[in-house]
Amino acid sequence: MFSHVFVATNDFERALAFYRPLLALLGVAERFCEPERPWAGWQSTPGPRPLLLLGAPFEGRHEPGNGQMVALLAATRAQVDQAYATALVHGGRCEGPPGLRPEYHAHYYGAYFRDPDGNKLCVACHEATIG
Repeated sequence: MFSHVFVATNDFERALAFYRPLLALLGVAERFCEPERPWAGWQSTPGPRPLLLLGAPFEGRHEPGNGQMVALLAATRAQVDQAYATALVHGGRCEGPPGLRPEYHAHYYGAYFRDPDGNKLCVACHEATIG
């Protein structure tokens, strides 16, 4: 369905320091990084798409939107917990700690946070097992 999702930043190095450990923890491989441009991309498995792209906006400064969010998939609930902790250690701020959210579905376990630029992210696991 998706070709790519682009997340904008006003400080590429700071954002890269946030996204690299978060996406590595989730098992998403970095496909490229061009700091001089600046942009970077991570590739889903089995690939080659969709991509998650991070970079400077094409025009002007980035302003985070209201109601926009990128949700990343976790294999386990423990991975959601780890991703949330990693995000906060690397400059993210809490928008909702890890936990079940049965209003979405019975097994939805997610955590919500903002990156250093204010972009809202979620990491969610949809599995019934607690792992």
